[in-house]
Order: sequence, then structure tokens, then C-alpha cells
Amino acid sequence: MKIAQVSPWFFPHLGGVESHVRSVSRELAARGHQVTVVTSRHDPSLPSEENLDGFRVVRVKPRLVVMRTPITPKMRANLRSLPVDVVHAHSPPPLASYYAGAVAGERGTPYIVTYHCDVELPSALGTLAESIYRRSLGESTLRNAAQVIVTTRTYGATSRAVWRYNPVVVPNAVDHRRFRPDVDGSAIRERLNIPREAPVALLVGRIVPHKGVEHFIEAARFVPDARFLVVGEGSLLEAMKRFAGTMGVADRVRFLGRVSDENLPKVYAACDVFVLPSVSRLEAFGIVALEAMATAKPVIVADIPGVREVIQDGREGLHADPMNARDLAEKIRRLLGDPEARRVMGERGREKVLASFGIERVTDQIESVYRTALGRRTAPTLRP
Repeated sequence: MKIAQVSPWFFPHLGGVESHVRSVSRELAARGHQVTVVTSRHDPSLPSEENLDGFRVVRVKPRLVVMRTPITPKMRANLRSLPVDVVHAHSPPPLASYYAGAVAGERGTPYIVTYHCDVELPSALGTLAESIYRRSLGESTLRNAAQVIVTTRTYGATSRAVWRYNPVVVPNAVDHRRFRPDVDGSAIRERLNIPREAPVALLVGRIVPHKGVEHFIEAARFVPDARFLVVGEGSLLEAMKRFAGTMGVADRVRFLGRVSDENLPKVYAACDVFVLPSVSRLEAFGIVALEAMATAKPVIVADIPGVREVIQDGREGLHADPMNARDLAEKIRRLLGDPEARRVMGERGREKVLASFGIERVTDQIESVYRTALGRRTAPTLRP
């Protein structure tokens, strides 16, 4: 098949959607499909076209970026010029998926959209803008899709935007061949001067408001014998560094910034427990939790829709009350104090990744959605 993957942001921009699109595109290309990722050229230094991991990337210069949304009307012309059998868009941020759906409709090409999370803007004006978008362009984007995909059942059931479109559940994927239990994290600990016996809690993600990084930092106050590592960049990075100082934990909370693809699996391997303390519906799944699970690490996730479905409380890890640093700290202490529970939960997490979230299994499901959509288009019309 000739497949267009349409994503508002893409590598080297980091995020869960970007990671998912790259992993799936790589796997689809390895299976012999011709894959083109169409995305925004958010950095002028990036090439407008390149080959990456066996697939083609086409970057379109945005007219502007508003509230983290690239406005790239030229994307429509690029999509019209591509010979494709299926268009698969990823939303939000909005507009890119709308462009994809409009062009697919013009050409009679099956159009799939994965709805990764709700649009959420933290202000009264933002709430109004979100409502207007959901009832206009957002509704059109989803209504015209041959199939809407959501990544978890609970999120699809609780999202006002998608429940009427009979979405199917296809989870995000993790490359379990890259994130593995046998990766050695000792070099990371040595580089950070962390003694072998010192317990380590890890957070990986963009340092932005909905990730709840401040609750992870505050939790460090109540776990005085542990080191806390924060991997990622974002608009709140400097503010979070100052907050760590205010909390009196700057000596035990380390901000590692952006970590290379080569070293990221080693960072997971260096931790004892992984934490995902997100606080809003902008976090609908949590691919980083899968990466930790694939590394056989127990995970603690916020008890919010979507995210809580990735792990079963008490089996692969624990659920923590959202925005509750004391409860988060109590869950961290519980796991750090029980090595056997960490081992068992880590093994169960790895098993669950292989059973449900491995890249091969998820790509199988995506291919099935494509074949079904193509079958609907080519099926003969039965006349009475």
C-alpha cells in the first residue's frame, strides 16, 4: 500500500504522537509499504524532504504557529500531489487532520484519523475556542473519516468529541526491541554520580503544564532517600528547576534535558520506578509508560482516563491520585521499599507490552483498519 501519515509535529520534535507515528511508519515500511509522513517544517533548518528509517518525510512550512498548532495550508497541495491508497491523520493539534480529510474526500481516498486526545486550552477563552472548534472543523474532521481510532477504551468513552463516531481501539505502540530488560543503565548512574544502592524515580516527558512535573518534584520532599530524574525539555523547564529549589530538593532532583535516542533506553534501565503524574486530558495514553514497562520497570501513573487503562493497579504498577504529591510519594515509597514487588510488576509489565503493545501487534491492527477501509471503497454496490 501507499500510505500517507499526516502529523502536525514530527521528529526531531519530541512527543508521544511523534514517537508513535515514527515507530508505526518504520514498521509499515519494513513490511514493504510505501510510507510518506507529511508534517510541518517547524524548524527552518530542517530539510523539506528526507528519507528516515525507510520512509519518506515531507515537511511543509507553516504560515504561523498558534497555541502550539501549526497552520500549514500548503499541506493540502502536498497531499494532492502524493499517489496514495490511504491517508492516516493524527489529531490533535487540529488543522493538519482537517487538511488531510478534505484532500482525501476530494480524491475519494480512504481517510483514517487517530484521535490521540482532546483539545484543551487552559483558560476561559480557550474553553470557548475548544468548544467552537469541536463543533465545526473538529466535527468535520471526524465525521468524514472512514474510521476513527482511539488509543484506549476509557478515553474514547469519555471524550465528547469522538463517542458518536464508533471509534475502534488501537493502542499506541512501543518498540520492545529497543526498550528491553537487558539494557545496562550502570553507565548513566556513574555519569550522574548516583551510588548503586541509591533508589531512583524517573519521569520522561515534555516539561509543560499538563505533565504534572511539579507534583513529581514535590513528591521528592517526602522520599528523602531517593534520587529523582527528569528527562525532557519544554516551556516550564526553568520554572521547574526553580521550583525544585523552593521545595528544598534541588540536590536530589536532576534535570537531564533532552536525551539521545541511544541513551534513552539506558536511562530507563537506570531507574527503579517510573512515574507519569499527568494532570489533564491532554495525556490520553502515555507512551513513556510503555517504554518503562518494556524495560521491565514498575510504573506509577495518574488515575485519569486513558492513562490508567495502560496498567492494572497493583499488577504492573500503581495508580496515584492526580495532583496529589503526598499520595504520589506514598506510592513511590511503597515500591522502593519492596524490591520483590518491583521485580514482579516489572516482569508483568514487559509481558503486557509483548502481548498488547508491541510494534508488530499494533501495526497488524492498523493494517487491518486500512484493509477494511479499502474494502469498503472497492466493494461492489448490490442492486435489488
